[in-house]
Amino acid sequence: MNISTILSTKIKKYWGILGPGLITGASDDDPSGIATYSQAGASFGFATLWTAIITFPLMAAVQEMCARIGMVTQEGLTGTLKKKYPKSILYLMAVFSFPAITLNIGADIQGMGAVANLLIPQIPTFVFSIIFTFLLIFFIIKFPYQKIAALLKWFCLSLLLYIIVPFLVHADWVEVMRSTFIPAIHFNKAFFEILVAILGTTISPYLFFWQATMEAEGISHSRKKIIINKRILNNMKMDIDTGMLFSNLVMFFIILTTGVVLYKAGIRQIDTVGQAAKALEPLTGKLTYLLFAFGVIGTGFLAIPVLAGSLSYILAETFNWKEGLDKKFHEAKGFYITLIVSLIVGLSMDFLGISPIQALIYTAVLYGLTAPVMIAIIIHICNNKKVMGEFTNKRWSNVLGAITLILMSIAAVTLIYFQFK
Repeated sequence: MNISTILSTKIKKYWGILGPGLITGASDDDPSGIATYSQAGASFGFATLWTAIITFPLMAAVQEMCARIGMVTQEGLTGTLKKKYPKSILYLMAVFSFPAITLNIGADIQGMGAVANLLIPQIPTFVFSIIFTFLLIFFIIKFPYQKIAALLKWFCLSLLLYIIVPFLVHADWVEVMRSTFIPAIHFNKAFFEILVAILGTTISPYLFFWQATMEAEGISHSRKKIIINKRILNNMKMDIDTGMLFSNLVMFFIILTTGVVLYKAGIRQIDTVGQAAKALEPLTGKLTYLLFAFGVIGTGFLAIPVLAGSLSYILAETFNWKEGLDKKFHEAKGFYITLIVSLIVGLSMDFLGISPIQALIYTAVLYGLTAPVMIAIIIHICNNKKVMGEFTNKRWSNVLGAITLILMSIAAVTLIYFQFK
């Protein structure tokens, strides 16, 4: 067997291992996330590049805990919460999740529509938003999750566009490395707001629910009985580490691109991905602009099913509805109606005059309030032997989980302070 055959076999095996973790990580770089990272680069140049390094182990640790809960309990986080914790916590999560996720969906749909309108100006933004919304509803309802997941894995590759873009423009790589490994902090409101926004965008509660549910479904719907062992857990960890690393690489290169191009050109305010794409065109040329724009549309198709699916699973598990993206519409009506409603309500934001940046602020506040509570609960579940048996947290999981909890709590307090200052 020659080297190319061995390498090809290893790549196929590795690609086969990737699944929920990769999709979760890639969906974190949705159009609203791209807008946040673009604003960070435009406002402060390379000053926030170090956040990509800091947040990676924290994201990976929390998502690994969620995945382990799903695998061991064969239930989503909502189901585990329902059985082991007071109903008030469960209902609080559901009440906060619906508006937060719906606003996030709305911001993403508007972002996709705005960018598509830049590519084809003859068609209004709202028309593109409507088309994208109904395409998503059709594909999510029509096809089982196995097919959607296979397609979503390929949509993840659209994010590679953002890794290519910085090499098409001139960057001072010595300055880039310095900003990456030596944290710079500006002690002003705008800088701390962008730090909080980055944390809220990268460590979002809907990803916790999605990760646990997808791992649970993968185990329960497998054709052969899966026994949780070290190999299964190592494959899951590899999947999650790959997904989170991929997510943070994309975040890093978006900040880098907008830091090189927009910040140095004196463009310091970016409220939407449409603005970011439009600002890039005259400064870097048509190719960079097109890559950025197509990446936004690809990530929207990747992230919105994850957002809407997370919400549907939360409500279905809360109210004992039949659930699952592998079920037909008539088999899980409440589940799919929730999904459709979240997309339609998100779409309606465009007609209600709610701007994407307003939606992102409201979303950040709601995520900021729920994330610390959810992280504390996740850590507690993962240390509960009655729930997790022999698969409780190891020391490093608890250390990284505690750091994440502290940072997200500080972010929540800071965010609330800035809103009322």
